[in-house]
Amino acid sequence: MGAESNFYFIACIFLLLHPCKGFNYADALGKSILFFEGQRSGKLPLNQRMNWRGHSGLSDGSSCNVDLVGGYYDAGDNVKFGLPMAFTTTMLAWSVLEFGHLMNSELQNAMSAVRWGSDYLLKAATATPDTLYIQVADPNQDHHCWERPEDMDTPRNVYKITPQNPGSDVAAETAAALAASSLVFKHSDPLYSSKLLEAATKVFDFADRYRGSYSDSLSSVVCPFYCSYSGYHDELLWGASWLHRASNNVSYMSYIQSNGVLLGAGDDDYSFSWDDKRVATKILLSKGFLNSKVQGLELYKAHSDNYICSLVPGSNSFQAQYTPGGLFYKESESNLQYVTATSFLLVTYAKYLRATGASVSCGSSIITPNNLISLAKKQVDYILGQNPAGMSYMVGFGNRYPLRAHHRGSSLPSIHSNPNKISCNDGFQYLHNNSPNPNLLVGAVLGGPDNRDDFSDERDNYQQSEPATYINAPFVGALAFFAGNPVVG
Repeated sequence: MGAESNFYFIACIFLLLHPCKGFNYADALGKSILFFEGQRSGKLPLNQRMNWRGHSGLSDGSSCNVDLVGGYYDAGDNVKFGLPMAFTTTMLAWSVLEFGHLMNSELQNAMSAVRWGSDYLLKAATATPDTLYIQVADPNQDHHCWERPEDMDTPRNVYKITPQNPGSDVAAETAAALAASSLVFKHSDPLYSSKLLEAATKVFDFADRYRGSYSDSLSSVVCPFYCSYSGYHDELLWGASWLHRASNNVSYMSYIQSNGVLLGAGDDDYSFSWDDKRVATKILLSKGFLNSKVQGLELYKAHSDNYICSLVPGSNSFQAQYTPGGLFYKESESNLQYVTATSFLLVTYAKYLRATGASVSCGSSIITPNNLISLAKKQVDYILGQNPAGMSYMVGFGNRYPLRAHHRGSSLPSIHSNPNKISCNDGFQYLHNNSPNPNLLVGAVLGGPDNRDDFSDERDNYQQSEPATYINAPFVGALAFFAGNPVVG
């Protein structure tokens, strides 16, 4: 039995055992955005809806005499990591740019989520000349405690990149985030948008001029947590692409055309994450070829097509792995980050193709935009509950979802219900017990099941039960698409 036949045989058996049901994508969209309020650091606004949270990190940056209050905690800990935070902000902004018109009443909440990230990144990028502040807190110290962010007393060390200690990867991703965010606020707040674009331009120049990986400059405080395994070439091309889209400055297109091959334009890559931007850059740039036949961008369309072919069962270059239940599977730890990112790229590329009447050729097979949408929908529906476990992997969505997310704030009593300090070591009793989390981290998409569709709802099982901003951010865009097109595909 061929790969395509085998895949669809498994899918048919699964659907017979678990008949399809409709999902309220608009509800899932609202919850996916609400999640970001649970990750906020800093002084919370009066309209904060995740009301079990409190103010935290109010002196962040003070050790260096800069204001680094705000931003997002990346996952279940209390560290502000610059690379995943910038990627999260880029993806929230891209979600709004592509699908904001489908978000209806959630558009303002999505824009607020973008701004919480861009406000922080703007401060980090402009506080000190020739410096980008890229992290607050020592993760090695933070991970030795299980504390609410409102209680944390671990060192809030500040880490930065400079010309002497470069970090082109995190700097170029920050430039991408600021540029993409500038487009989100271009009409509603043009002055703020201009500030973001100006900062993005300077940060990108800094990234390009002083080349090097932040993993080499900062080693143990970023690795193994968020090492730049893919290097910094992908972020330079990604950042330039976003600056071109945001500014329409021809110098960025010249940069892309002159440096593209050196920076990976000719490489096929089959993964998209906070670390590796290559395939997303190709899809972003393919829009210029599809819409305007911009010289030199046909290469990006060709490699985008190769990526799509790698995902489609039965195609001549199919190489993706799917679980028996049909979930795209990349690796054992936090696999759903790859699923949400892939789903976003599928619907976004489908949008670009559909707008120009184009399709994808995989050998003798023609893959249409609707085929891409159908593939994305299977992944989105799996996350929301159409899977062998019959479980939603989004906290608070559906009738059955995980109750023990690996998340400090969610698993410890709220500061409002228990105002007494819970110390570093005293918190571990809440990590290791089997009780459901007292505070519902609504909208959080967790790491998800393994390659056999098995999931263990245990707080200690961080590989499967930890949420992260970069899991949710691309999912916002995918859910917005299906909220506006619930029966497509």
